[in-house]
Amino acid sequence: MRYIVVLVLGTIVGGVLAIFLLGTPRMRSIPGKVVGPPDPNGDAPGTALVVLDDKFFEVLLGTVFNGLGPPQFKLSQMGLPQGLAGITPTALQNDCTNTLTLSAEGGNVKTGVRFAGGKITAPLAFSGSYNLLGNCMQFKGSANTAVQLSFDQSKQTVYGQLNIEEMNLEGVPPLANNFVTVFVQNAINERLNPFQVLRAQQIALSLPVQASGGEVKAQVKDVRAEVVEGSLRLHITYDFSAVRGEGNKG
Repeated sequence: MRYIVVLVLGTIVGGVLAIFLLGTPRMRSIPGKVVGPPDPNGDAPGTALVVLDDKFFEVLLGTVFNGLGPPQFKLSQMGLPQGLAGITPTALQNDCTNTLTLSAEGGNVKTGVRFAGGKITAPLAFSGSYNLLGNCMQFKGSANTAVQLSFDQSKQTVYGQLNIEEMNLEGVPPLANNFVTVFVQNAINERLNPFQVLRAQQIALSLPVQASGGEVKAQVKDVRAEVVEGSLRLHITYDFSAVRGEGNKG
């Protein structure tokens, strides 16, 4: 019973200190309009279907980890109020890298993208260290994140945002759990969110029609999404326009 009380008190104190020293995780607003489900009455005319499956992301992430190395994000005293970051001794700064490193696997979790249960999830395995007030905190663990999609029509770009739903840490004292949770969420928000899923160059259409002396251009006016087991289906609706060549105007 005494251990349980100490554990609960440690968690509460850790939470209060994390909020006092680091603040709540800083969430950036996702650009554009949140992507909704397809129209139950069917797609509008001029809609194309783009399908991405989880095997595509397995190959993509495998290439990143094996070809480029694990992604690293510099924390650099992120989130500490002005005046606190400067009190860390220089000698200790050299021992702590102040980085968050994504791992291909860790703690029975494989970093990737999953399409299941009507949701897009992205489990992340990670490790890192952080210099907090002269103490080097080493940590590792995994996070279950949900991906939210949005479409910015002005930039013709589909964005994604990672939102942490659950954190599992290994070998981290209860008092430090809240600090590490804030570190990781801030690192994701500062270094990853929002990220581009489809850029303007990837979804723009420009079709030359030589016989008519011009071209057909198309801008995306709406994006809808649905998740089926193992894949994401993006319903992209275009607004078409005809552009005559210089010699065919008038």
